Amino acid sequence: MTGHSQSPDEPVQEDVVDQLLRDWARERPDLDASAMAVVGRVLHLGGTLQGRAGEWLRVHGIGYTELDVLATLRRSGAPYCLNPTALRKSVLLSSGAMTACLNRLEQRGLIGRSPDDRDRRVLLASLTDRGRALIDDAIADHFREAERAVGGLDRGERAELSRLLRKLRLQLD
Repeated sequence: MTGHSQSPDEPVQEDVVDQLLRDWARERPDLDASAMAVVGRVLHLGGTLQGRAGEWLRVHGIGYTELDVLATLRRSGAPYCLNPTALRKSVLLSSGAMTACLNRLEQRGLIGRSPDDRDRRVLLASLTDRGRALIDDAIADHFREAERAVGGLDRGERAELSRLLRKLRLQLD
């Protein structure tokens, strides 16, 4: 599905960030609020996309963090097994939050944990057959939802937005 670019003679559609920028320009004209045109929209989009994801994830009985952990295990390839440190780096959770998430997933039979042969103090997390079936269904929905979210952008716009977001992300790291 392709979207269309706004032609120069079409009126610009406004969003909540446009109002925020106008308000700050009126109240604090001494501040350059141009960065908020980007940051405000990224934050708003993140919240909107996460909320939408929460809605369709309920069908699968998992939250976004659980999706992220299960997807990380799945995309690691067979035998779909990682240590908690590798998972934490990919999912960006604290040690305690990762442990709690892994406990929930294990209690539901979506992952198993077993000692690492190289370091018996470490418990490896691995997808169970049930976990793999769930993540395969959920990730297909996730990709469909992502397609819907960017459906108004054509391939060139998607590539440019992706490039710019990557540049911003790398600058922040």
